[in-house]
Amino acid sequence: MTLREFIEWTAWPMERPASYGAFHLTFLFVGLAVVALLCFLLRNTSERANKAVLVSCGAFLIITEVYKHLFYYYVIGNGTYQWWIFPFQLCSVPMYLCLIAPFLKKGKVQDALYNFLLAFNLMGGFISFLEPSGLTHEYYTLTWHAFIWHMSLVFVGAYLGVSGRACKKLSDYKGAITVYGVLCVIAFTINILLRNKPGVNMFYIGPVHDSPIIVFKEISARFGWYVNTPIYIACTCAAAFIIYFIFYKVKNRKNNEGTATENE
Repeated sequence: MTLREFIEWTAWPMERPASYGAFHLTFLFVGLAVVALLCFLLRNTSERANKAVLVSCGAFLIITEVYKHLFYYYVIGNGTYQWWIFPFQLCSVPMYLCLIAPFLKKGKVQDALYNFLLAFNLMGGFISFLEPSGLTHEYYTLTWHAFIWHMSLVFVGAYLGVSGRACKKLSDYKGAITVYGVLCVIAFTINILLRNKPGVNMFYIGPVHDSPIIVFKEISARFGWYVNTPIYIACTCAAAFIIYFIFYKVKNRKNNEGTATENE
């Protein structure tokens, strides 16, 4: 069996799951329960174990992403590469950072990457499940890939926070924004370099293609990408900070309760 034959064999058709239907809600609640359990079990990981966790996640994401690209190449594109799925969207970046961050020296750069993975992973993952139309497909493997992928992002972010490697202070969020800013520059550069390729719009910040995201799509179409892009980036940072702030408050409350209990 050739690679193409194998990929085509896995193209099992399915009826596209409905938003907030049985498949969506079952996966969401079971997935969150599994994430909570794993975070609890891994809350006291050593640095060696931390590397194993993040590298495993990064390797899993990359392997499944390669499968996705092969699927789109052979099944969707019939031998044509689908440039619009170029792997540098906001939800694609963690597969690279999971393989880089744990090997950096402890310090500001590693902390910034960890805080980015917490704030923006949790934000991206939760928003995807709140509006899951982008996760559902007409094939089982693509649908499962999208759901498991985004739940993996939730796990990575939550794990880093629960294990004490991210969200130590509210001021640390500045490092997450710095990482996001650098990634936006890279994404924008890719958009310029691949502007002649159909559908390429990394991070949805233009400048060739309008944003496909609700509300921002209207802003982009009416006022142009140069108006939409800074508004979109600001809103993304604000949404990620809300997630970061909530996580910090919940985490701090539990730590304070634990300290109070020990003192009684």
